[in-house]
Amino acid sequence: MKKIIALVCILTLSACAELQSVVDSLPNQVGVDNATIASGLRQALDFGIEKQVSKLTQKDGFYGNQLVKILLPEELQKVDRTLRNVGLGSLADEGLKVLNRAAEDAVSEATPIFVDAVKGITFTDAKNILLGNDTAATSYLQNRTQTALYAKFNPVIQNSFSKVGADRIWTDLITRYNALPLTNDVNPDLTDYVTNEALKGVYTMIAVEEKDIRNNFAARTTALLKRVFALQD
Repeated sequence: MKKIIALVCILTLSACAELQSVVDSLPNQVGVDNATIASGLRQALDFGIEKQVSKLTQKDGFYGNQLVKILLPEELQKVDRTLRNVGLGSLADEGLKVLNRAAEDAVSEATPIFVDAVKGITFTDAKNILLGNDTAATSYLQNRTQTALYAKFNPVIQNSFSKVGADRIWTDLITRYNALPLTNDVNPDLTDYVTNEALKGVYTMIAVEEKDIRNNFAARTTALLKRVFALQD
């Protein structure tokens, strides 16, 4: 009996080892190396910028898209409610809209930053990312670029605030709120908040395209995408 059990264990371990060997060598078996996989992942991210992020630059690109619409931070939700209660609902509506307008304007100016970020990214373990979840490449991009992109994006948002009049509107809105009796003064850093929300929106839309390419063969519109993403089917 012991000999039989030992034999079964040996066969099981051998089968597992053989299976792992097959998985590890999969790209090479079909002639797709790590560099080619990395190129395919970059192209998928580029398509995310070209097809999806470009939508954010249009009027209502953020405001009309429930996936990325920028809502008020928690601190300002009480401002919004209070202003509506005292008959300043139209001003509150305009305040929310201009936050989204600033993000839309900023993304149009900052899109080349994302393109350069994708070109410069190095996929050290491209095969595992390819065989990961539906947004693995986007997550990889976000983890390795968000800090640097924030530093570049923040002044663009600040400029967009002035361009679309968000700074003036929110200065007026917060001044009126702070002047009301029985309210605590607020002075939120809206540039920081909108910068983070705009970045989140960009990554969200890139992920939409990556997921489509992974799950929809028709979305693989180049030979490279077909060749690379066939490995994860």
